[in-house]
Amino acid sequence: MALEFGGEIRTTYETSTPEWQEGNRAQGKPNVLVILLDDTGFGNLGCYGSNINTPNMDALATNGLRYNNFHVTPLCSPTRASILTGRNHHAVGISTISGFGDSGYPNQRGCISRHSANLAEMLSEEGFATFALGKWHLNPSANFSAGGPHNEWPLQRGFDRFYGFLPGGTPQFYPELTYDNHPVNPSRRPEDGYHVTDDLVDHAIEFVNDLSYGSPTTPFFMYFAPGAMHAPHQVPPEFIDKYKGCYDEGWDVIRERYFNRQIEMGIIPNNTALPPRNPGVKPWSSLTKNQQKFVCRLQETWAGFLEHTDTQIGRLIDHLRVIEKLDDTVVVLTADNGTSQSGGPYGVMSVGTSPGRGATNDGVTIAERRGRSLPEEDFDAIQEKLDDIGSHKTNSDIPWGWAQVGNTPLRWYKQDTHGGGVRVPMIIHYPRCIEDMGAIRNQFHYVNDIAPTLLEIVGVKPKSNYGGYEQMPITGTSLVYSLQDGNCSSKKPIQYFEMMGKRGLWIDGWKAVTRHQSGDDYNEEEWELYHLDEDFSESRNLAAEEPSRLRKMIDLWWLEAGRNGVLPLDDRVGHRGRKIDKPRTSFRFVPPMAHVPRVMSPPLANNNWSLTADIEIKAEKTEGVIYAQGSFLNGLSLFVERGVLGFVFTVMDTPKVWLSKELLPLGRINLEVLFRKQENDCGIFLLKLQDKEIASVGIADTTHMASMRGADVGRDLDAPVTNRYNAPFDFTGLIYSVLLELEL
Repeated sequence: MALEFGGEIRTTYETSTPEWQEGNRAQGKPNVLVILLDDTGFGNLGCYGSNINTPNMDALATNGLRYNNFHVTPLCSPTRASILTGRNHHAVGISTISGFGDSGYPNQRGCISRHSANLAEMLSEEGFATFALGKWHLNPSANFSAGGPHNEWPLQRGFDRFYGFLPGGTPQFYPELTYDNHPVNPSRRPEDGYHVTDDLVDHAIEFVNDLSYGSPTTPFFMYFAPGAMHAPHQVPPEFIDKYKGCYDEGWDVIRERYFNRQIEMGIIPNNTALPPRNPGVKPWSSLTKNQQKFVCRLQETWAGFLEHTDTQIGRLIDHLRVIEKLDDTVVVLTADNGTSQSGGPYGVMSVGTSPGRGATNDGVTIAERRGRSLPEEDFDAIQEKLDDIGSHKTNSDIPWGWAQVGNTPLRWYKQDTHGGGVRVPMIIHYPRCIEDMGAIRNQFHYVNDIAPTLLEIVGVKPKSNYGGYEQMPITGTSLVYSLQDGNCSSKKPIQYFEMMGKRGLWIDGWKAVTRHQSGDDYNEEEWELYHLDEDFSESRNLAAEEPSRLRKMIDLWWLEAGRNGVLPLDDRVGHRGRKIDKPRTSFRFVPPMAHVPRVMSPPLANNNWSLTADIEIKAEKTEGVIYAQGSFLNGLSLFVERGVLGFVFTVMDTPKVWLSKELLPLGRINLEVLFRKQENDCGIFLLKLQDKEIASVGIADTTHMASMRGADVGRDLDAPVTNRYNAPFDFTGLIYSVLLELEL
């Protein structure tokens, strides 16, 4: 097939007429920077009423606009799908967390439909450079490993460059990082000053600098999604120390103080009511002194984490200013959902966040409602470890009481379709399109409105086909009209909400909402009705006074559900993929190979299992890690130390070490570790050399083995299981293979 050519070709170039290819159509268009915070409620930023120091985000608001009626989905993956595509999340195949997988229905495929191009795919075709940094969380967890498949990773979905992490969360000091299409290790250790948010900003600046040097007239689209403020809340101690004592008055007093400040700032109307505590949030005075000290330290850490995040965002904004690109950059800053409820009624330091710690309508945890109990911290014994909170040694999350403070003045939390789950801060900074800088906008808008807004600002009309796929319509409503007119009514016609059965609908300033609980009959649950234009905090339920309006809105919800592919409703929390008749039981590791991500590592809990290592000891001083899984909090490692075999496991940061008294024989040998569960959550590790038992090591608490995730062979790359060796402690002998087999 001959290529189209508008010039003239003769025998030599001197006598021929050239036709030059078209230049970059994007030249002269503004850059785009979308900053998407994680688990950050309406009242958390300083410019939205909190006492947390966020001067850089506040400055964006001072020189831009704050929106106080901006809504998102109640959960991370769906909001990310909507903000990037301009469509409703069910329609594009992300009804809930992408890691839950493919449910077998179009509304939950665990990845964004190819019939719904994202901003990177649209803008890259127009000549923009496209960068993604931070949290991705838009492909099934089964596809996280270096072996792929990679078809839904950022580089396969329109981004030129990516530096961040694929799952929904990662430790801040020991993250599981991906650079473009391959895993990488953090460049430094926590004791050397490493933190993932700093690292993300370093790479964001590098990406911009590379572009400025190599293609200085090309605009960029940057999607910057830090892990903050998702658990675990981990941050350098100097940021935590700034807030020592700031929350000692308790969440009741602090929440009212936030509320009063919000009214003074004008970020909420004067007639807003402060709702009572959410069910299950205890009066501050009912907590013991040690409980109060513990939960205050958790909140001090949360506040320090947010200030640290603001500092890093400030570095990125300052860099754009220094290189004279800030005035040519549209900045949108918002959050994926409200503050989380996964810390439970008391918060956690090391026992772990869990969906089971979520709140039911009557104030008990979901686990309690199902007849299960989850462990709580020992509030007395933990007092001597309070300073560890926020360090790499803990996986902390705040309790419901502080989460409600972060969502002030709204009710409920992340995962909920009430205001606390879906109404979040949103700031737009682009002074050349804004006359009344620092103003507040109150038009209702939703997360799928961001993409059409940005496309309109940069002057890009979406195509009907991308990558050979016919495109579904963009359903969001551009809010460009509101940038210069703060008094006009919202142009958004209607918006539904749905998350794991929890539902809501907004239309003409009214909102109908129901807080479904898993397993309940959808037709029997109670709907609430609020006039949001007059009741900012959803405090005055008008369902009994306006039954006909409520009935019409419920009927409208079902119509919108049909239009947007919401059905079938699914209230399951967790994996939704097809049941596997024969789950994987054999895992063979052959080095060299990349770190195996947490979600892809062998599940060591609830099963007996065996580990067989085929290795060669080349010298008496051979040493290094043979196999490691988990971390110093909960993990195990089989290693050789100066020719001697060693085995260590940790439970809740408490290690137990076994060392052989004899040198391993030279040459090729087989080592085995057999795990056997026993009664009362106990277990035993049997170690064998050349089929001969050489040790028996007991473990008194196997309940934390489910947290032993993330695996390495020939080294310990993640948060080291033990400080007995200097990680990664590469094996200096030869490992032919390591085979781990589960007994189901």
